[in-house]
Amino acid sequence: MIKEKSFHHGDLKRVLFDVALKLLDRDGVDGVTIRAVAREAGVSHGAPVNHYRDRKALLTALARRQFETILRSVDAGLSKSTEGSGVWIDAFGNAMFNFGFKFPHRYKLLWRGDLIDLQDPGLLTVMDQIYDQLCNEIELSMPKVEFDRDTVAIAFWSMMHGYLDMRLSGMFVPLQDKVSDKPRDAALLDFFKTFLPQIKS
Repeated sequence: MIKEKSFHHGDLKRVLFDVALKLLDRDGVDGVTIRAVAREAGVSHGAPVNHYRDRKALLTALARRQFETILRSVDAGLSKSTEGSGVWIDAFGNAMFNFGFKFPHRYKLLWRGDLIDLQDPGLLTVMDQIYDQLCNEIELSMPKVEFDRDTVAIAFWSMMHGYLDMRLSGMFVPLQDKVSDKPRDAALLDFFKTFLPQIKS
């Protein structure tokens, strides 16, 4: 029998989170349960409830942190450009692609509306920050586009997510574009740019 470990000063919440993330990376979302996390952390099954009331709360916390990671990556990409340039395509595209390919199970969790609380204030805030920033960049770089910024944002996001989902499900394999010789994900971003002639350079 596992001897229950002692945690102090809020350490247990951090430990539970770290263990849950480890299980997510290793076993996928199905492997992240309150019982599994408690067992891996070496505490009783009832101990996590003081920090995460149920599995959905724990998974929501995991998802929120991953969106925060993506947001930081987007910010880093945008910081390399001048305001209003079309670099947003690479900044957002590379942030999503790099994250999804490196952490497939974490990426899949982000879109599990059946498992995470989409009304959680913290989760909503960071999701809105990413989407609003995308829309603002589109508006700055495409003043004369014939569609509203949400249509462009949704088209772009759908392309990124669709390719990632097909890659992670094994339907697509990582090949090079035969004309540009670029990796398919990079070629897709360039392909999207060709349909946006109004982008400021």
